[in-house]
Amino acid sequence: MTQQYDVYAIGNALVDTEIEVSDAFLEQMDIGKGLMTLVEKERQMALLEALRGQADPHSQTCGGSAANTIIATRYFGGSTFYTCRVANDDTGELFVRALTAAGVDTNMTGPRPDGVSGTCLVMITDDAERTMNTFLGISATVCSDDIDEAALRASRYVYIEGYLVTSPSARAASIRLRELARQHGVQVAMTLSDPAMVRFFRDGLLEMIGDGVDLLFCNEDEARDFTNTDSTDAALAALKTLSKNVVMTCGADGALAWDGETLHKIAGVPVTAVDTNGAGDMFAGAFLYGITQGHDFATAGRLASHAAAQVVSGFGPRLTPEEHLAVRRQVLGS
Repeated sequence: MTQQYDVYAIGNALVDTEIEVSDAFLEQMDIGKGLMTLVEKERQMALLEALRGQADPHSQTCGGSAANTIIATRYFGGSTFYTCRVANDDTGELFVRALTAAGVDTNMTGPRPDGVSGTCLVMITDDAERTMNTFLGISATVCSDDIDEAALRASRYVYIEGYLVTSPSARAASIRLRELARQHGVQVAMTLSDPAMVRFFRDGLLEMIGDGVDLLFCNEDEARDFTNTDSTDAALAALKTLSKNVVMTCGADGALAWDGETLHKIAGVPVTAVDTNGAGDMFAGAFLYGITQGHDFATAGRLASHAAAQVVSGFGPRLTPEEHLAVRRQVLGS
């Protein structure tokens, strides 16, 4: 019998290296602060070489936006599956080993293709802002053939990472996943992922959304840029024409969650932010866990807000399994 999944996700498979940098370093190296920028492997290595002796990496772990989200859903207690692509190299082995250790099923457990696996240099400045330079490697070649239709059919939700818009084959795979989900009665969630994706790949994102999704995640900046509006209210109204439900994060102010009938204002949790990397991913993962376990948007939003606050309080895009459990008990009581 096929495993039943709460969430089936598709996204990039990246090994993240996180390191503290100064604003001066970003300016010196001509790096757009707060954005995700696609780079070649040589550029990444040049940045690391420039940082040598100035700072040491905090962590190196399996990452990518949707991977962070799906691991969060799993650590809260949900069942998850992740479609991605890594190569038959040490980086790919690290990614798959960490993903499966977290309890996430994946299409990458068998023989893997030759090539170079994707990596991401995550640079954190003193204001806790995260800036990413990403080398996609073989991750950019994820395609419709990588979809496990049996796992998809057994899922409550699919979750599509907006970063996939940059690759023609990944974008096509996302569209195919949405179409298959519709055929099998599976709910479709998607995230806009990053302001740079919205600014430079808006038409591709619209293609991925197609005739609409069931749940759209975004932040305020992404929402305004995507809808060409200058206010949160106007952006939300426009997004409602593309998705039955919308969750918009608002930084320290919390989030807005539209459940198709009611707009829930989710309060932020006051913390001292150290590293905002992974905050949106964590919010989405916790929220998806909440709604797939039968909680309403207000309750799922509170869980997500507490989880995101916890993750920005330290370095790294994720919490430990024990920290997930503590947040779940604090908010849900079990």
